[in-house]
Amino acid sequence: MRRRVGMLVLAGLLLVGLVPAPADAYANAFFPTQSSGNRGADVTAIQYLLQHHGQSVPADGVFGASTVTAVKAFQTAKGLGADGIAGPQTWGALVPLIRLGDSGAAVRALQVELNAKRRLNLAVDGVYSQAVKDAVTSFQTHAGIGADGITGPITWKNLAWHYDYPDFSANLCDKDPDGNGTTANWATAAAIAQLERATRSFASTNQGPVPYGDASFEHGGDIPGHGSHEVGLDIDLWPIRTDNAQCTGSRITWQSATYDRAATRQLVQAIRAAAPGHVRFIFFNDPTLISEGLTTHEANHDNHLHVRYCEKVHPHGSYSC
Repeated sequence: MRRRVGMLVLAGLLLVGLVPAPADAYANAFFPTQSSGNRGADVTAIQYLLQHHGQSVPADGVFGASTVTAVKAFQTAKGLGADGIAGPQTWGALVPLIRLGDSGAAVRALQVELNAKRRLNLAVDGVYSQAVKDAVTSFQTHAGIGADGITGPITWKNLAWHYDYPDFSANLCDKDPDGNGTTANWATAAAIAQLERATRSFASTNQGPVPYGDASFEHGGDIPGHGSHEVGLDIDLWPIRTDNAQCTGSRITWQSATYDRAATRQLVQAIRAAAPGHVRFIFFNDPTLISEGLTTHEANHDNHLHVRYCEKVHPHGSYSC
C-alpha cells in the first residue's frame, strides 16, 4: 500500500518536470466517491452542489434515498452513467468556478468544506465574502496550489480530498497510544461523521465516552506504530470497561476483568449501523464478537478496535467496499 502511494506522488512530480511540489501539495488528491450510507461534510457539499444545479434535495449530510435520486437525475442531465454514486466524474460536473461576490448553494458547499477541513467557523450563508476569499486563499497556500482566492476545479478537488477532524464533544475522548498526539486524529469527512454518529448513539447507553486512538495524519502518509492508517479510513478505538472508565482508567484487553463485552458489542453495532455498506471490517480479537460476525481476528488487536471504513470506489483496493 505504501509503495503505491509513493508511486502516485512520484507521478505527480514527473508531471511538473521533477520539480518537487510544496510540502502540503496533494499530488494524490482525488474527489472522494460518496454513495448511499455515507455521511459528512462531503455529502453536505454534494447536496448543496446538486441544489446549485437545480436538484431538489435536503442538505442534511446524509446520503439517503433522496440524494441518490437527485444524483441520478443530475447524472442523466449531464450524460453520465446514472448510478446514483457521486464519483470523480460526477464531482467534476458538479463543481462550478466561484469567486468573491458570488452567492448561492455552491458557495454554501464551499463554506461547509472549509469549516470541516480547515476547522473554521464561517457562516454557511451562501455569500462569497472577503472572509471566504481569505479562507480559500489560505487553503490554497496550505495545499501548495495557486493562491488566488478563486475556487475552481483544482481547489475543489484538493479541498474535497483533504481530511476532517473529529468533534470530541461527540462522546469521544482523545487517546495517544503511539506517541502521535493530536496530529494523528484526522480522517476523511465520511469516516469522521460516521464515527461521530455512532458514538453519539452510544452515548444514549450511559456507558461513558469512547476512547479515540490514531486515525491518520492530516494529509495521510506513513504513521509511526501502524502498518496502515495512511488514507484517512482507519480509526482505532478502545474497548469499553465495566466501570465506564475507559477514558480515565488503564487500557484493557478483551481478556481483562474490567472488560465489558455487552457494552463493546453495543459500540460495534452502533458503528456498523451508522455507516451501512461502508464498514469493511472491525479488527478486535474478542472470540464471542468474532463468532457473532461483528469483529474479525487480527494479530495485536486484543486491546483496541480497528475500524476500517470503505467507499464504493477507492484508488486503493483495500478500501473499496
